[in-house]
Amino acid sequence: MFTSGRKRVGFITGVRKALRRHPHIAYKIAAMLLFVIYVLTFEYLMILENQPENANLITAIYWATTTVATVGYGDVVFTSLAGRLFTIIVQVLGIILISGFLVTYIVTPWMDRVIKFRLPRRVSSGMKDHIIICGYNQLVETLIDELTEQDMLFVVVEDEEELIRELVYKNIPCIFGSPSDKQTLKNAGIEKAKLLIANKSDERNANIVLTAREFQHINIIAIVEDRSNSKYLKYAGADTVVSPKSMFGQFIGKKAMDRLVSRVTGATEVFEGIHIVEFPVYLKSPLIGKTLKEISSQQLTGAKIVGTWKSGTLSFDPKEEDIVRENSVLLAVGTREELSKLKKLTH
Repeated sequence: MFTSGRKRVGFITGVRKALRRHPHIAYKIAAMLLFVIYVLTFEYLMILENQPENANLITAIYWATTTVATVGYGDVVFTSLAGRLFTIIVQVLGIILISGFLVTYIVTPWMDRVIKFRLPRRVSSGMKDHIIICGYNQLVETLIDELTEQDMLFVVVEDEEELIRELVYKNIPCIFGSPSDKQTLKNAGIEKAKLLIANKSDERNANIVLTAREFQHINIIAIVEDRSNSKYLKYAGADTVVSPKSMFGQFIGKKAMDRLVSRVTGATEVFEGIHIVEFPVYLKSPLIGKTLKEISSQQLTGAKIVGTWKSGTLSFDPKEEDIVRENSVLLAVGTREELSKLKKLTH
């Protein structure tokens, strides 16, 4: 008896775990049980209302489906107060059940498939003299803002579906595909492009540069994470190798600006019109307590925070929800106007 009891408990536990892992199964079981209750209750109430001709399984299923779907044709109705109250409950629960089921298990998966199928994979044939950006991050986000202001054509190449969906939502020109694949670069219009920026990991950048170098006319800029890999990217065919970490390191051990000077000083230009500056946050700065997302908003500064100093350690992966503390040091990228706004707020 004890053994059978343990087996029963084990079976129930297993069922519970399965239902937690697959909540849609529990949803379907609950819906089926509820539908059975509707059918049985319908037959019972029809007998109470002296409508025996409707107290059968087919009519019960017909009434339940039309009522749950809220299309009720009105040919089978209750006349008693209890029957009408039961009808209202079935209709309300039907709206909840159908909308929840349709949205969660039919509409959303269908939209995901449609969006995935429609991921942009090729630029328009008329696009030329544009910039191909292989890889998207905060540094590229700032570059894109600048390119947009100057009406320069560009396209982002990414192989992460979620990121492409986000870019499409933001109306940022992009295509889905591997940046190191020759056909993907052709789809990005590399034959008519004037510049390619490789902005993935050093290893992937090497493959991107090697592939892009087959097109002799293109100018290639590679963003390197480890400065020691610069020579290999040069060997691969990169015309220019940029090391943001090296640029950031130029600011270590020195102040980025003078308290008494309002203009931005100590800025390093990464691309034309875009600079990198280190900003120490002074005591009583209005930025203290704000998140990095709030600081980067157009309403406040527009500058992008691409790095932070925390406990003597430089982090290049700041989160939007990170909060600025006293004596924080922010590594910001933006135009001189955006950086000037940020500088004023750090004091």
